[in-house]
Amino acid sequence: MSGIPQVDKSHYQFGKYAFEGRFVSYYWQLKEVLTLNPSSVLEVGAGDRVFGSFIKNNTTVSYTSVDVAEDLHPDVIGSILKLPFADKSFDVVCAFEVLEHLPFEEFDCAVAELCRVARTHIVISIPHFGPMFSFSLKIPFLPHIRFALKIPFPKKHVFNGQHHWELGKHGYPTQRVRKVLQKRGDILCDFVPFGNAYHHFFVVKV
Repeated sequence: MSGIPQVDKSHYQFGKYAFEGRFVSYYWQLKEVLTLNPSSVLEVGAGDRVFGSFIKNNTTVSYTSVDVAEDLHPDVIGSILKLPFADKSFDVVCAFEVLEHLPFEEFDCAVAELCRVARTHIVISIPHFGPMFSFSLKIPFLPHIRFALKIPFPKKHVFNGQHHWELGKHGYPTQRVRKVLQKRGDILCDFVPFGNAYHHFFVVKV
């Protein structure tokens, strides 16, 4: 996202990229963004376009995508570190599984850009490494109770050609990310979904 695409379009082929848990993440991406009742949304990182396709085909929300990768055919070509939009151009700005593709030293700058072009909120998700504890209980006629959390298990991160860092690994505790986000706004919620605890979500009011 800083200027040079790390993967080509074939990376997003079904069976290679779209595992069951990723569709859980799509649900939470849509839920968290649409709950904010935006009139306009900017998605930074076009990916496989599942989120954007739903927004465009099933809502009245104005949707725009931006990415450095031309072969993904985003609406706008641009870097998350210097978004080609005026201040407060979109109600909600989101970046799902994008920020880990930048060195952590650029994380604050990227978050600042997301907040600059957002009028009300940013919604992001970041990979969260480590074992998961999950609990699910369903009793007839009562609400379904379920939750998930990560168990600390620090491990040194090794750059794999895509991810420069991940939450939960040595040197990247969740609190480190929270401190950066808190400089830019109020964290309304952060959580890992029950069905995919590898993706950690944050919703920030700017």
